[in-house]
Amino acid sequence: MINTVVLTGRLTRDVDLRYTQSGAAVGTFTLAVDRRFTNANGDREADFVNCVIWRKSAENLANFVHKGSLLGVEGRIQTRNYENKQGQRVYVTEVVVENFTLLEPRQNGGQQNNNNGNQAPQQNPFGTPKNNNFDNNNSSNQSNNNGNGGDNSADPFANSGDQIDISDDDLPF
Repeated sequence: MINTVVLTGRLTRDVDLRYTQSGAAVGTFTLAVDRRFTNANGDREADFVNCVIWRKSAENLANFVHKGSLLGVEGRIQTRNYENKQGQRVYVTEVVVENFTLLEPRQNGGQQNNNNGNQAPQQNPFGTPKNNNFDNNNSSNQSNNNGNGGDNSADPFANSGDQIDISDDDLPF
């Protein structure tokens, strides 16, 4: 049997971090996931998926994300039930998160653009520094960006003017 869930969405509220009687951390949150299609009015609808995450991962998630954060989660669907105070049986279906990925750079209280060279470079979600400037000879770009480095990191061959020569032997197929 396969029970695997992969979702990408935005947090509808901050992670609700609590601790069990035995001391295990448990975080609950709701992820707003856009549907692939639009409705008759052309609006994109969203599903609101309840998620739960346990132990150290729950503490880490609660520390690094906030309402509106873009998040990728992997896990499994779980259904549980309990009896409420009125004696009614309540069924809950939720995603038990096993792994998560932060899909946006972390905001440092509005200080992200005030780097001025005093701190380590900001990291993007893939671990490569934002101000990684592949064109070391282009110092004018670095000085015109308020100390945040050139924004040529997306294309290391931008403005180089050099032709790239690739032979058929270099191709993996």
